[in-house]
Amino acid sequence: MYGFRIVENLQKIDQDIKRKELKYHTKRVLVSKEFTFDAAHHLHCYEGKCKNLHGHTYKVIFGISGFVDDRGLMMDFGDIKEIWKNEIEIFLDHRYLNETLPLMNTTAENMVVWIYEKMQEAVTTEERQKLYHGARVEFVKLYETPTSYAEARREWMEE
Repeated sequence: MYGFRIVENLQKIDQDIKRKELKYHTKRVLVSKEFTFDAAHHLHCYEGKCKNLHGHTYKVIFGISGFVDDRGLMMDFGDIKEIWKNEIEIFLDHRYLNETLPLMNTTAENMVVWIYEKMQEAVTTEERQKLYHGARVEFVKLYETPTSYAEARREWMEE
């Protein structure tokens, strides 16, 4: 019944499906996107090998929620990528983090809050709120290694 077949008649808007049918629900939904970047840093007031200059391939995961528009879209994944590339990654990728981030110890715990704040600031501009109805950052995870991460969550940021 659900085997392979070639679709001969693609569904046509306003014929096979009406525009008012594109939006299936009015619930808040979460979309998520992952990125990686390579950077160098060192830690202050730390006794261990991380006090020396070293690097990581970091992975960052964003969870952004909001309400869908009339097309059934909350936020295009490409828009998340554009914000990441133009407003956040430029401070991180192939950088010496102690130099490009605000004054802080460049721990994963500090960095994940900074990344959270940058994305939250980006999605809540007046212009973007018109595009992404009620968009807000729910969480950011920053992996320093494949098995170690720090996380910032909306409910913790509001405490």
